[in-house]
Amino acid sequence: MKNPTTNPTQTIKTPLAVKSARKEPFLIFESVSKAFPTPKGPYVVLEDVNLKIHEGEFICVIGHSGCGKSTLLNMVSGFSRPTTGEVRLRTHPIVKPGPDRMVVFQNYALLPWLTAFENIYLAVDSVHPEKSEAEKREIVQHNLGMVGLLEAANKKPQQLSGGMKQRISIARALSIRPEVLILDEPFGALDAITKEELQEELLSIWNEYRMTVLMITHDIDEALFLADRLVMMTNGPRANIGEILNIPFPRPRDRTRIMEDPEYYNLRNYALDYLFRRFAHDDE
Repeated sequence: MKNPTTNPTQTIKTPLAVKSARKEPFLIFESVSKAFPTPKGPYVVLEDVNLKIHEGEFICVIGHSGCGKSTLLNMVSGFSRPTTGEVRLRTHPIVKPGPDRMVVFQNYALLPWLTAFENIYLAVDSVHPEKSEAEKREIVQHNLGMVGLLEAANKKPQQLSGGMKQRISIARALSIRPEVLILDEPFGALDAITKEELQEELLSIWNEYRMTVLMITHDIDEALFLADRLVMMTNGPRANIGEILNIPFPRPRDRTRIMEDPEYYNLRNYALDYLFRRFAHDDE
């Protein structure tokens, strides 16, 4: 990093940031705070969070446990609302869940009594009841094929590996063509090889459809490979956005080429320094 003493609230500028600045914001966090009631009074998880995300951006959020990452995602998904401030999508406040936003969880959240096909079909049928049976089945087949699991259509979750379950979860989320795909550490429970395979698949799908992605991760290498921008949170309570790194690697991305780029290690070391020195977690 050319300027390791950058102010923590300053975004590191790259050509991507200049390009993005010309677009109208698509997903906006404006002066967002979130507090939960406790017997000792309100516990403030997030305080005065401001973030503008452009349509089609791939955003990763990283930070220590307790910094409010999942709370941010819950407010985008509509599972939770800000105590103060506002989260908006296309200028409309987000007040409840909706099919324009779909979540993929780390634990897959598949219904165990349904097959892979049926898990996806249930989502399609719920959002598009007006479509014919043939149309809905075609959508399910297409999305199973997109994640390479047509042969697993009639298998139930207990018959699938962790990587296969997550592919089904991703296919289910994408089957209704959401405007925002919300990923809550989707690859955190997978082995390293499967994780890399799914990262590649996710990028391939994103390159084709360019939906907006908001993803939590604890893996800096994953974030540098996937994201346009990496949002780094301060520690909680009263967490905020400490810094945003713009990731300059051109798309489509090649993992080997990126890892041979000296800038990759500059960014990686900068993020590690941020997390483990400037905002080291205090277990006490």
